[in-house]
This record gives sequence, structure tokens and C-alpha cells, in this order.
Amino acid sequence: MSADAVAFLPFALPDIGEAEIAEVVATLRSGWITTGPRARQFETTFADYLGGNGEAIAVNSATAGLHLALEAIGIGVGDEVIVPTYTFTATAEVVRYLGAHPVFVDCDPVTFNVRACDIEAVITKRTRAVIPVHFGGLACDLEAIQALAVPNKLEIIEDAAHAFPAMHRGRLIGCWPSAAVVFSFYATKTLTTGEGGMIITRSPVIAERCRAMRQHGISHDAFERYTSSQPGWRYEVIAAGFKYNLTDLAAALGLAQLRRVDSMQRRRERLANRYDEALAGLPCDLPPGPPPGDRHARHLYVIRLRDDAPVDRDRFIKRMAELGIGCSVHFIPLHLQPVWRDSYSLRPEQFPNATEAFRRVVSLPLYSKMSDCDQDRVILALRRVLTE
Repeated sequence: MSADAVAFLPFALPDIGEAEIAEVVATLRSGWITTGPRARQFETTFADYLGGNGEAIAVNSATAGLHLALEAIGIGVGDEVIVPTYTFTATAEVVRYLGAHPVFVDCDPVTFNVRACDIEAVITKRTRAVIPVHFGGLACDLEAIQALAVPNKLEIIEDAAHAFPAMHRGRLIGCWPSAAVVFSFYATKTLTTGEGGMIITRSPVIAERCRAMRQHGISHDAFERYTSSQPGWRYEVIAAGFKYNLTDLAAALGLAQLRRVDSMQRRRERLANRYDEALAGLPCDLPPGPPPGDRHARHLYVIRLRDDAPVDRDRFIKRMAELGIGCSVHFIPLHLQPVWRDSYSLRPEQFPNATEAFRRVVSLPLYSKMSDCDQDRVILALRRVLTE
């Protein structure tokens, strides 16, 4: 590896330690590596962390989880599902998997979260559900969204890919009465299984459907069939399902990570506070903190460059890379992506807040494995670029 490669500080790194390695090794030695006892234990432990009031269904990605949740509530051809434009494409594409249509809405200009007022403006007789996204780990105003959804008979599927272990008004995300909540355990998330996700639901009907459909629509999973003391070769395919199960190897990572999730969140919180202090007074707007009663998951730290900054967003990222610092952009709004723009004739002026945000936003490195010295390098480089 070159000296330059060693010096480069990436935008994100997974926080993997000896406990995670030991769990994976133990799984390899167990003789069962696909969906089995560790996946079930991960589901149970995750549900317990959230208070034990819902069922947890482990899947191989949050995208899979969103798809399964929408399918389980009966979304189908011609239905409309309200989706924020300020999100990753997965939030909208799962709607199209089912032949339904995403209806895009703008975001709050400060938090980048979807607002109840924007949802209300696009409800039609075909609207069946809404997918609020907790951007960056800061919770949406679920109370306002639910107050709107109930009289309009809309189901809420929360895209909580950024939001573990966030809280809203004293309650963990995953504990609100939505039809389903879907978390992501991708490599850069606050808890990782490499690839993976979790569906949380209080509905036994939704849970049963998601469990069957994540594994080809089969009535009993492989672990039940192969570990039963009775002949277990017979099974029934009750629907044309999918291949969305989480392996025990991935779940082993999740189990170890779950034991550390609160300490990792506290580390992220400390790093975010250090950024807040160090960047005050520079020509950029800092991300909002959580309101009283909330907890920010701190998945992302997103600044917005102001008009008086000496460089624009693209130049800023290029200069930071030249100084050995990796940055990113969250997100390129969906109304600017060709597939959604062209399919639904979307225009930037329909989404002024998201369009303006995209012009300015930069995600700075933030991960629990990051040292103070690493962060000081980011701050030094950022100060250099913004005072050139």
C-alpha cells in the first residue's frame, strides 16, 4: 500500500473489533452458516432492545425489508405511495417493484426530513401509504405524520435506514405505531452486518407474511426443516416469494454490534459535538441537533456551504480529497435522477428545498471508529479549504 493510500482518511469505516470476529468464527465452527439460530437470536435481541413490543424479521438489506413491508400491507398495481425526493433511490424503487407509483414530495429546508404539510398536499383517492425517511439519523415528526395518516387511512412504513438507535419524543424509532419500520445494517451504518436489515412490526399478520415472503414464500424455513427431530423434507410454497433472508454469518456480526450500539452512538455524538464546536464561524451551516426528548443516531454529519464560502460544493469535495479527506453527498434528490425525472415528468422547481439543499450539502467523515486525531485532520483540512 502506498503512503498516499495510508494517509487518505475515508468518508466511513465499519467499527469491527475482536468481539465481532469471535462471533463470526464461532458461527463458522458451528456448522450452520445460513439463516438459523444466530439469525433468530439477532431478531429476538433486537426486538428486546426496542422494548419487546414488536416482532423483528431479519432480511438481507433494508431495500428487501421495505419491499416486503409494502407487499405485506397489500400495495399493488396502480396504488400511490408518498415518498420524499430527498432520499436514496431504494425508497422509491420498492414501490415500483409492486407496480405502484411513488409520489414525490419536498423536504424541510433545515432537517431534510419529510413534513406532514407536504404529504397532505399530494394525497389522492389512490394514496395507500407514506414512507417517511429519518434523514441522517434525525427522526421525522412522526406524531404529525400519524395525525395525518390516520384520518386518511394511510399506512406508514418508516425508512429508518439511518435511524438506529434514534429516539423521537422519548421513544425509540421502531416503537411508534407504524405498520412497519425498516432498519439498514449496511457497512457504513450505525450498526452493521455487512449487508442486512431488520423489519419491525406490531402486526402478527404483517410479520407472518414478511417471514414467508423473505424465503420464496415457503411455509417453513430451512432451519426448522433441517433441525427437526421429525422428517422435515415436506414444505408448502404459499406464494411466489423472494430470496431476502439474512445469514447467520451476517447475524453474528449484528449480535456483537448490538451489544456495543449505545457506546458507538455516544462516540458518534461526541464527534458530532466536536464538529459543532470546531466549525462554528465558518461559512457553512451545521446540521441541526435533536429537539428535547429526541436522540440523534448521528449516522451522518451534513454541512451546507453558504454563498460566502470561497468554493462551491463540488470544488470543496475535490479540494478535501486532495488534502487526503474523503467526503460524500447525501443525497442527489430523486427528482434529479433520470429514471424518476423522466418517468414522472419531475422538475426542480417542484422541490425547491431539496434542489437547493443538493447544491450545498457535503457529508463529512463520521464513524464510531474515528479517533480525535482523525477528526482533527478533517477539521484542519476543512478550515484550510473554507478560508482559502
